[in-house]
Amino acid sequence: MNYMRTALLLAAMTGLFLAVGYMLGGTGGMIFAFLFAVFMNGYAWWNSDKLVLRMQGARPVSEQEAPRLYATVRHLSQRAGLPMPKVYLIDQAQPNAFATGRNPENAAVAATTGLLQMLDSDEVEGVMAHELAHIKNRDTTIMTLTAMIAGAISMLANFALFFGGNRDNHLGFVGVIAIMVFAPMAALLVQMAISRTREFSADRGGAEISGKPRALASALKKLHQGAHMHQNDRADANPATAHLFIINPLSGKRMGNLFSTHPDTGERIAALEALTGKMGGTGYRRPFSGPTRPSTSPPASPRRTPGTSVPSSGRKRRP
Repeated sequence: MNYMRTALLLAAMTGLFLAVGYMLGGTGGMIFAFLFAVFMNGYAWWNSDKLVLRMQGARPVSEQEAPRLYATVRHLSQRAGLPMPKVYLIDQAQPNAFATGRNPENAAVAATTGLLQMLDSDEVEGVMAHELAHIKNRDTTIMTLTAMIAGAISMLANFALFFGGNRDNHLGFVGVIAIMVFAPMAALLVQMAISRTREFSADRGGAEISGKPRALASALKKLHQGAHMHQNDRADANPATAHLFIINPLSGKRMGNLFSTHPDTGERIAALEALTGKMGGTGYRRPFSGPTRPSTSPPASPRRTPGTSVPSSGRKRRP
């Protein structure tokens, strides 16, 4: 059901792009928009990972440079049955992470330095498992295409004034201004719906890969708090890529929550807590276990042997 809904929303995004082209330039504008959409989708298919990683200032790291992160991703990839993705690090104080790539064979995961500093080993494992679930479900392809189409709609809306004088445009000056304002907003709403559909699925998949839903829930809580403490300037400069991150990176000083591309963090944590009970146990292996508490259960009664009696509490048996 989620995949059908995602396909419908992606079709709605493409239809919106064509409709904007038609309203601005008639049939010629729609044809131009269609050709532009084909070009953007083709470019995104082959170069989405490089483009997004470059936008966020991510740099590739080896096992020697980031042994903790690299070993975690390799272990989880084996558990998920996925090829080892490329590992990237972002020098950013805001704790966050994302995955990208057109398929599992050409995938990449990226984490910020703030994430590695704020989370413990179990929580980092939960976050990376979430990103690998996106790769396994091929969400990275869908979400990257959505980002490209949303960016193209915004670009087309910015060019609306140039199309305003076209004889096939019946909207007038006021209609052109309305397209400039509402077309990007509509694209953002569709983009938001697609992202929210996939995040719950990735949370569940990440919990199943790592086996630690409570660790992922704890990580989400810390990441949500950290996103409000630190501003991500690169994400603010490229808001069309915000839905790729595990937590909304636009939650700093700017109006990132006006149209949030992510579901409510509290709802995600509650879903993971419910999943913990279904999976059994706590779903969270603590890095340190303290001394065991003394047992509060009553001592077992001594076993009686033939010919002996157990003394009672102050009462004597009458012969």
